[in-house]
Amino acid sequence: MHTLYLLRHAKSSWADSSLADRERPLAPRGRRDSKRIAKHLLGNASEPELVLCSTAERARETLQLLRPSLAGSAIDLEDELYGASADTLLERLRLVPDEVASVMLIGHNPALQDLALVLAKDGAELERLEAKFPTAALATLALTNATWAQLSPGEAVLADWVVPKQLG
Repeated sequence: MHTLYLLRHAKSSWADSSLADRERPLAPRGRRDSKRIAKHLLGNASEPELVLCSTAERARETLQLLRPSLAGSAIDLEDELYGASADTLLERLRLVPDEVASVMLIGHNPALQDLALVLAKDGAELERLEAKFPTAALATLALTNATWAQLSPGEAVLADWVVPKQLG
């Protein structure tokens, strides 16, 4: 079975209005929340084999703060993930080699939430995910029978839904 982790970048700062959207760094809360998610990943032995990350500053900083929990992960920074639609993200995931058992995608809303809702056909926390996909939230999807190349709508179950606020 394949596992897909969808992680929205942590809370970004709006302190410098002269920065382009792509260049906004994390806010202090974003740094705290990223560390909470990293600790959660370590505590649950959830280490993806491959991490695909947007090149936006806030996504890269989120990734950097997760590094202690991603020691064995291959990491690809990809420009195309910034501003991508759910369809574009799905197409990217279909290019993952089938021998890769787990992938984490670090990106942006609304695409991540849209992708999660397209893929997940079931899951105890699905209503919470439908309501909101906050910054630094992590959706874990278990792919039911699909290979990456065959990944299609309704091919996953929302196995876990974690929001930093619930991690203390």
